[in-house]
Amino acid sequence: MRAAALYTAAGAMLLSTLSLAPAGTAGAAPGADERHGTTVAVARAKAAGIDFGRCPKNQGLPAHVRCGTVSVPLDYARPDGKQIRLLVSRARATHKDPHNSKRRVPGQGALVYNPGGPGASGLHFPLIGVIPAWKRLAAAYDLVGYAPRGVGPSAPLSCQDPKQYFKGPSMAPTYPSEAYKKERIAHAKAYARGCAERAGSALRHYNSLNNARDLDVLRAALGQSKLTFMGASYGTYFGALYAHLFPQHVRRMVFDSAVNPDPKQIWYHNNLAQSAAFEGRWTDFREWVAEHDDVYGLGITADEVLRNYEKARARLATKPAGGKIGPGQLQEAFLQAGYYDDHWPSRARALAAYLKGDSKPLVELAAPVTEAAAEEENTNAVYTAVECNDAPWPTDWAVWDRDNTRLARVAPFETWDNAWMNLPCAYWQAPRQKPVDVRTGPGELPPTLILAAERDAATPYEGALEMHRRLAGSVLVTERDAGTHGIAYGPNACVNGHVDAYLLEGRLPERRSACEGHPEPKPERATERKVKKPTPHQRDRHEPAARP
Repeated sequence: MRAAALYTAAGAMLLSTLSLAPAGTAGAAPGADERHGTTVAVARAKAAGIDFGRCPKNQGLPAHVRCGTVSVPLDYARPDGKQIRLLVSRARATHKDPHNSKRRVPGQGALVYNPGGPGASGLHFPLIGVIPAWKRLAAAYDLVGYAPRGVGPSAPLSCQDPKQYFKGPSMAPTYPSEAYKKERIAHAKAYARGCAERAGSALRHYNSLNNARDLDVLRAALGQSKLTFMGASYGTYFGALYAHLFPQHVRRMVFDSAVNPDPKQIWYHNNLAQSAAFEGRWTDFREWVAEHDDVYGLGITADEVLRNYEKARARLATKPAGGKIGPGQLQEAFLQAGYYDDHWPSRARALAAYLKGDSKPLVELAAPVTEAAAEEENTNAVYTAVECNDAPWPTDWAVWDRDNTRLARVAPFETWDNAWMNLPCAYWQAPRQKPVDVRTGPGELPPTLILAAERDAATPYEGALEMHRRLAGSVLVTERDAGTHGIAYGPNACVNGHVDAYLLEGRLPERRSACEGHPEPKPERATERKVKKPTPHQRDRHEPAARP
């Protein structure tokens, strides 16, 4: 699968030529008012604690998972002003050694988890303790998840009527016309306006710095003098902000699939880098399909598979499958294959079946779940607000058009879809922040663990290297020649062993260590299992579902 590396390298070279235009007003770095407000909020939370009880029925959590709320200031510069409540879930440590039923495992406090996004909820995280790979952690730690500010039950943010969120079928052209670009510009302006109108003056307070401050308040409310935290994808970014702001409060931290924290990359250039990396992973997938032409019949080379994919796009543009699936829905379904290689068999089977006249597997795979519209709209609103608020963005459409047109020449698969996803930031109506220059000096921060797959497209590997450089004393574990997004407690026993050793015993490997990649998935014939759709919690674009 070396051909894919050529695409990634080409994208990386191109990115070096892309420039960031002036982006209007940028806020100052966090100041004394926010620091004081955080101290006040932490003291209150420590005194109040969290009154855990039954979880809200609409969360669908079993009885052993308990829920409570913690109050945080909407604006940390005004700690006595409006408060918002974050919903928190917890499963107590079992203290049961999964390998020795007679041994009682001593507790190590709370392990707080964030799955990324921005906009993803961690409320279901405590359920992970029943999975074999997690049982040792579940024995030693209280597993704690929460819905960050703006997400779900935690002062939910909305930018449009959820009934209007899923629109399909949609086109999503790889090389958009000028008319289509104008349509998407209008959509982005309307979306940005909707965020401002629905959230009002509160909109500016949904950002990564406040997510980091909220995490310290949660730590105090849980009664923890120091934080043990695992963040995935976007969770690594505000986790790094936490390490920068509160290094003295850190016990252990795992950064799984690290975002590049360089202030110059947040967020416009990170998204361009992501689009370049997805081209390589898209090629990996097509090469895998070609290796299994005897199963799927989609071609014996990556180019032949691509031609069949484009054939399906053209056919869906003329006649949507099931009246619901157009090129946009097809692209969104296959984008998931760039995140998780265990999705490769279902995508290949659905494409093969569709081209042979059976659209049912594709419809089952790609059709919007209308029942999830409110949740998806909320997730997308938080994603947009956080990324738009966090940093300056180009406000001149000509910059977006130039940069994405150039990038699409070598990385067409995700480039324009990603641009449309983020374009509301060009027309954002809330003040922007100046990104923090995340870094810690020797001895300031306890050793931390960074995990990265070498070919991860959602958070390209350079981000893990940059995080490693910036967090003194950190250790980087690389899964070689693999590209799954989020590798802790996945199929790689080597990676899992390093995480166990660190979280359970405080042991770390050498400053940089590597694990051989996990095996690629085995092909599945149409009769082997039903098509599996990703749940909203599997998405992380940083990772929301693409808007139509």
